Amino acid sequence: MKETTRCFLTNDPLYQEYHDKEWGTPNYDGRRLFEKIILEGAQAGLSWIQILRRRENYRAAFDGFDPSIIANYDDEDVERLVSDIGIIRNRAKIKSAINNARVFIEHFGTDEDAFATFLWSFVDGEPIINHRERWEDVEVTTDSSIKMSKELKKLGFTFIGPTTCYAMMQAAGMVDDHLISCFRHTKHR
Repeated sequence: MKETTRCFLTNDPLYQEYHDKEWGTPNYDGRRLFEKIILEGAQAGLSWIQILRRRENYRAAFDGFDPSIIANYDDEDVERLVSDIGIIRNRAKIKSAINNARVFIEHFGTDEDAFATFLWSFVDGEPIINHRERWEDVEVTTDSSIKMSKELKKLGFTFIGPTTCYAMMQAAGMVDDHLISCFRHTKHR
C-alpha cells in the first residue's frame, strides 16, 4: 500500500485528520472563522497540536464560539475560563477572546456572513494557491496577512498579528500552502 505524502510528518491521528480534511480547505462560515481567530490567538507561543487537542473543550467553554454570547461574558466568566483545565488558562488570551467577540458584535452585529466576507476580501474572495516544494519556503506573513492584521486591529481586535492572521488564512483555506508533493495540494477545487 502506498504511503500518503503530507506536508509534514506526524503520527498523531488527530493532526493527520486535521491536515487531511480541514487545513487549507476553503471555509466561508463566519462562526468557524471567528473560532479560528480565537484559537490561533490562543496558540501564540504554543504548538498548534496543543490547541487542536483542546478544541472541543474550547467549543464547550466558549459557547460554540457564538460571538453574541461571548460578548456578554463578565468577570465571573473570565474566572470560570481561567479555572477550566480543558483550555489554555491564559487570562490575557481569554480576555482577548471576549474583547474580540465584543468587537465582532460592534462591527458586524450577528451577521456572521458579513464577517466572513470581510476576511475573505483580503484574498479577493478566492483562495491563493501557492506551489511550494519545501516547508521552509512557506512564509509566516504576507502582504495580505499584514493588511488583515492592521484592519482587524483598527476595528479593535487583539492577539491578531500578521503571523496569527496568516496561520488563520492557511487554516481557513484562504491560502493553500500544501506542498506540491502533498496529496492535498489544490484538492479543494
